[in-house]
Amino acid sequence: MENNLSWAQFEQVDIRKGTIIKVEEFPEARKSAWKLRIDFGDEIGIKRSSAQIKDHYKQDELLNKEIMAVVNFPPKQIGPFISECLVLGFYQDDNSVILARPDKTVKNGARLG
Repeated sequence: MENNLSWAQFEQVDIRKGTIIKVEEFPEARKSAWKLRIDFGDEIGIKRSSAQIKDHYKQDELLNKEIMAVVNFPPKQIGPFISECLVLGFYQDDNSVILARPDKTVKNGARLG
């Protein structure tokens, strides 16, 4: 794999810890997904995201779950919804996604470094 990033390029990606505070159905999505509202603390605030994680996560178990997301991508139109951050996860062999999460409690907005 020869697609190397410089350290400066990596530092431009702003990955923060957030807590999911609202989970809604997203029937208009082409692929099965949830609409999420995520609290990233006072500095960043609340952002919306669409996440294709229904294979492993039910609506009620996502509420108050700590996640990691890229918060400095431009907003992306996904059907009638605007996603404001990219929730991070690991693709499985069947293309399902397991969330990337801190293993201990971290304050909302903490930056991955």
